[in-house]
Amino acid sequence: MAKYKIGAVVAEFNFDINQMMLGLAKEEAKSRGSEITKVFISPGVFDMALPIKKLLERDDIDAVVALGSVIEGATDHDQIVAQHAARKITDLSLEYDKPVTLGISGPGMTRIDAHRRIDYGKKAVEAAIKILDRIEELD
Repeated sequence: MAKYKIGAVVAEFNFDINQMMLGLAKEEAKSRGSEITKVFISPGVFDMALPIKKLLERDDIDAVVALGSVIEGATDHDQIVAQHAARKITDLSLEYDKPVTLGISGPGMTRIDAHRRIDYGKKAVEAAIKILDRIEELD
């Protein structure tokens, strides 16, 4: 049985990159005796708040990882998307008293940069499990 059950919200936008992040996230969870048990594919990073909230409401989810890549374009849209997502992810974690970790790369990066940062999927799971373990020590 998995030590922790983790939900993942993965952006569909730039899915070729984000799918690799999810693969690394699943491997990391397994290597730490945990499991990603629910995956929700969100249209984009900006749209992640509601699916994260729905996963956090579940009794069978201990933490959620948000996975995506925000690549720069011709405008500063990437800045707005990343800032909004990071703020809301933090708010949801505090509201539901469960870790929600940021496996979102960007803003201000190229597609090549995004490929180089697929390990954010692994790092998000690692952070979630470390938080869960350390919170248990407080009890």
